[in-house]
Amino acid sequence: MCTKWSFCLQSLIATVFNLRSVSKQICSFGLYCVCQGRCAEDLYKGIQSSDSGVRCDSLKLLADVSTDITFAQEFISRDGHSLLVKIVEDAHESVFSLAPLIMTHTLSAFMELMDHGIVSWENLSSVFIKKIASFVNAKVLDTSIQQVSLAILESMVLSSSSLFNEVKQEITLERLISHLQVTNQQLQTKAMALLMAMLLAGGEADRQNIIHSSSSVGDEMAHYLYVLQTVRLNHLEARMRTPLDSYNQEQRDMLHGLRQAAFEMESESGLSNERRRSLCAKEFKKLGFSNNSNPGLDLSRCPPGLLALDTMAYFASRYPDAYSRFVLENSSREDKHECPFARSSIQLTLILCEILRIGEPPSETGSDYHPIFFAQDRLLEELFCICIQLLNKTWKEMRATQEDFDKVAHRSVSKAPITNFTEYVTVTVALISLHHMHFLAVFASRELKERLKPELLELIRQQRLNRLCHGTLFRKISSRRRQDKLWYCRLSPNHKVLHYGDVEEQTETPSIEALQEKIPVADIKNVVTGKDCPHMKENKGKQTKEVLDLAFSITYDVEEYSLNFIASSRTDFCLWTDGLSVLLGKEMSSESMHSELEILLSMEIKLRLLDLENVPIPDTAPPIPKPPSNFNFCYDFSQAEQ
Repeated sequence: MCTKWSFCLQSLIATVFNLRSVSKQICSFGLYCVCQGRCAEDLYKGIQSSDSGVRCDSLKLLADVSTDITFAQEFISRDGHSLLVKIVEDAHESVFSLAPLIMTHTLSAFMELMDHGIVSWENLSSVFIKKIASFVNAKVLDTSIQQVSLAILESMVLSSSSLFNEVKQEITLERLISHLQVTNQQLQTKAMALLMAMLLAGGEADRQNIIHSSSSVGDEMAHYLYVLQTVRLNHLEARMRTPLDSYNQEQRDMLHGLRQAAFEMESESGLSNERRRSLCAKEFKKLGFSNNSNPGLDLSRCPPGLLALDTMAYFASRYPDAYSRFVLENSSREDKHECPFARSSIQLTLILCEILRIGEPPSETGSDYHPIFFAQDRLLEELFCICIQLLNKTWKEMRATQEDFDKVAHRSVSKAPITNFTEYVTVTVALISLHHMHFLAVFASRELKERLKPELLELIRQQRLNRLCHGTLFRKISSRRRQDKLWYCRLSPNHKVLHYGDVEEQTETPSIEALQEKIPVADIKNVVTGKDCPHMKENKGKQTKEVLDLAFSITYDVEEYSLNFIASSRTDFCLWTDGLSVLLGKEMSSESMHSELEILLSMEIKLRLLDLENVPIPDTAPPIPKPPSNFNFCYDFSQAEQ
């Protein structure tokens, strides 16, 4: 009976489709619709059959013919889709183990019917949604059922926000990730599609909740989130590797849109072609394009290609006030201190592409995903908008010039460790709404410190040499540890000779001529400290730690002779050992030098970060005013205490 009915039904279906293929030539459209109605009625009866074989064949044929819009209308008009919904809602676990094909064909037919848009997704009941979700959440179930269930949930999520909220309550990220771990590629694809749909349909808070729906993210889950992140970012690769086409009207409009958004546009209709070209070139130059007469040439380098144009256009449209302020602020600066917007944007986009590894295939072991990525539809563009404003601020704080541009940009990419910079970027994006300025302020301070350090080290070196030229009074310690002799040592003004000699107790700074002994700096071989000093070795075990910490010696004449010192304080010890290191062409290493360098760097950075734009600074210090005629205006604290 089953075989006979199936044969008859298949013959009917074949007839209908043959009619459809020749309906324009032989049959009228009315006859075609009648045949489709007959087919829909027969299938409706077959689905209700008590014979499981007939039901299975009917549902399979229904899934095949439901792609036809005319048949779908006929079947739905007979309330056929409601019958399919009831089959799903009434399903129980035994059905899946005994006849999984029935449910697979039911869901496939339902999906085909819904794709025509005749029935709204919002008409579905919560019972149906929960049942479909249970198919996805089941740990042991036929993969064909799960594939179609995932596709149905994806369509629900994309159709309305209310259905998205219901699906979100039933499906967890952890379960979707488990479907990504199977070997069935079709199941992986459907799971990925549903995950993407949920991320796209949800708001920022929803995306964060989806990512953090599990109490902890395991290694496998982190890997798949990393893969998802990489795949989405790599969608930008095509734009990154495509240069601007000067003959593409859309791209030309985007380019001219940057100019129009930055400057007040005068009517160009009355201008000659020559005048119009001159005006455009002038404005593109203000925007920071190197080739102001043909700015498209600046965007011919790939990467970043058109991606740089996309980020600039996004910044100009998303944050028009900040964009205008950037351009106009730099237009009012001196030429050498202008921060070129276009040039900076192209370089910054390139750096961000490298940091986010756009264009690189996902690693098999990678797990470095950023949760904030899933809360931003336009992560690259938003990150660019933050960084370009902070770049302008940093440029102003560092008083950078055009000559510094390549050096600073190169150091940002090649010398700064990409892993560390990525960590900074992660922190920056994660705190977009709170204090996203912190990252580049730290990064700018680091860059500024590196630029200032050589200058300040030279300042410390000169101070050390000046201190040696002034000289210092030292005490000699005899074998009986009596501190009864004094001697003085100082460096000659030309830094070539050390002069020293014995002096009396009350002697002020002696002249070089009064110091009879001398050692040419060229003869000095080394400077040793502490227990390595010859005079400490002679009295090994007899000197206190305090004396050892203050002892240093100069060795000369092939290290056979030495001049031994014991400083009166740690400060003198640091000054002399640093100064002698400078004379020998070595690096200073005392704790005093490091402390002073940090103090100077901190002071200099604070001065550099002062907002002194357009504030005239005189070349010479202003004169100190004369003291007042009396100090009667001073407050007498003694009276307050009484």
